Amino acid sequence: MTTTGTTLVIGATGTTGSRTAARLTAAGHRVRAASRRATSVAGAEPVPFDWYAPATHAAALDGVDRVYLIPPLGDSDPAAIMLPFLRQARAAGVHRAVLLSSSAIPEDGPAVGAVHRALPGLFEQWAVLRPSWFMQNFTGTHAHARSIRDEGIICTATGTGRVGFVDAEDIAAVAVRALTDESAPNTDLVLTGPEALSHDDVAAIVTEVTGLPVVHHRLPYEQMRHRLTAQVPEEFAVILADMDRAIAEGSEDRVTDTVQRVTGRPPRTFRALLEREM
Repeated sequence: MTTTGTTLVIGATGTTGSRTAARLTAAGHRVRAASRRATSVAGAEPVPFDWYAPATHAAALDGVDRVYLIPPLGDSDPAAIMLPFLRQARAAGVHRAVLLSSSAIPEDGPAVGAVHRALPGLFEQWAVLRPSWFMQNFTGTHAHARSIRDEGIICTATGTGRVGFVDAEDIAAVAVRALTDESAPNTDLVLTGPEALSHDDVAAIVTEVTGLPVVHHRLPYEQMRHRLTAQVPEEFAVILADMDRAIAEGSEDRVTDTVQRVTGRPPRTFRALLEREM
């Protein structure tokens, strides 16, 4: 890795942001950890940042030369707030941007897809990380994790569709390389774990590892959308339900070699994650 200036990690208290900030500081890089409460993360410099409070943006960007971008959660049109910020970042001297997107959203897709499309025109050095669904969805504070702990169930409209679930630690490892390697990827990187699993498989593995009986409830699309609407704004609930339906149709049934190719080691398995975190 090459020596860098200062990296702004937006969403530094989140699932991938906290891990990325920790890995950067452990490797000796200067990090500015941006979050609403300016919480210190692994020795990084805390700075207040809110996507919807533009007055916080200039101070966060001061002296920064690269940025890790976590889009605002639950916003069906993140480009409206992100693109003005990215233009401001470019003017402030940021020369490399790494965007966290999703394997389910291509460059010509909705929501953060518009930011993906704009990134190459704004920065000469860039990358878009497109991870599959996080393994941590089943161990942290995600609705799936809560329903596993509280009810012993996982509810989806994915049917028997399979997903190449990926460990957030592997996403962070790729993010660090994309931010600090001498040459930026200048492309999008689809990240998966080493195997594609159905939610039936997930429930079975959780049961085996933890001893907690867990079952997958296969819900119809409309019922899943209604369930999600109680948790997130309706427009975002529709996007999530549509993603479940796409999984049922096979859209996420794939594995890639990206983690191995970028980091030099294989991605972790779901079973290994559970043995580590549960």
